[in-house]
Amino acid sequence: MIQEKLKNLRKQKGLSQEKMAKILSTDTSNYSRKERGETRIHDEEWQKIANALDVPVEDIKEENSSGIVHNDNSTFNDNSGNYYNQNFNIPNSIVENLQDYISLLKKEIENLKEENAALKAQK
Repeated sequence: MIQEKLKNLRKQKGLSQEKMAKILSTDTSNYSRKERGETRIHDEEWQKIANALDVPVEDIKEENSSGIVHNDNSTFNDNSGNYYNQNFNIPNSIVENLQDYISLLKKEIENLKEENAALKAQK
């Protein structure tokens, strides 16, 4: 998860949440919420964080290479008509179950398409 990666990088660089909060010109509790994924990190904040950690932004926000989405893309409306990604801590077992269900539904759709084609051919 992006939050864990951010936390680990921060600790590896020996930076405290207090120091990161100062870099972002915010208070420690707000930075902590950002690091836990409870509050959105804006693009300019990502750049400041990456600079402080001496890594490219992409290294922090790098997607999981397994192809499985791990709760990094829940869309919410911020009441101004703008949509953005917000991170939540959804257990991987739930995500995996939903992906299995999606696969099952895709197979069922294919079966129904074949059945539909067979019925049309009988006419």
